[in-house]
Amino acid sequence: MAWEEWEQLKAQAAERQSTRMQLNQVDGGGTSALPEKFGVLKASQTDLSKIGKIAHTLYNDLWDKARIAVPSSDSAAGDLSKQGFALGAGLKHVSTRWEEQLKSLMDAVAHISNHMHVTTRLHDGDEGFIQRQMSSIDALDAGFDERVGKPGDRNPAYYPEESKKKE
Repeated sequence: MAWEEWEQLKAQAAERQSTRMQLNQVDGGGTSALPEKFGVLKASQTDLSKIGKIAHTLYNDLWDKARIAVPSSDSAAGDLSKQGFALGAGLKHVSTRWEEQLKSLMDAVAHISNHMHVTTRLHDGDEGFIQRQMSSIDALDAGFDERVGKPGDRNPAYYPEESKKKE
């Protein structure tokens, strides 16, 4: 491709770019859109679990159904090669490539499934940790808050039995 032709294509692309849609900003690079106005992307634990389960099912289906062709193809390739047919080597090559691609796909699906399960567990653990931290902060706040009881009285946060007796 000649240099002039390349420059012409770049200029045409720049002209088309000015009329295209721009997301979350005003022409000239204004501020991005506020999440409150357009919503926030979020995924619930249920969604993540569903994705993980579907990926696991897909992995099992690939294992059960897609691998069936490999042993029979290899056997047929061997038989054809023994009989002197060049097709045997071609079939063996196709079978080998099929197995390589299938393993690659199964690895990717397993990675998705495992990642969704791990993500779900991590977020559940994080949620529990945050709740525990917040509840301990509430207990500390109650212990140091002078407005909890009358001056001179024992703080009911530390003596809950006594506060129940007074009621």
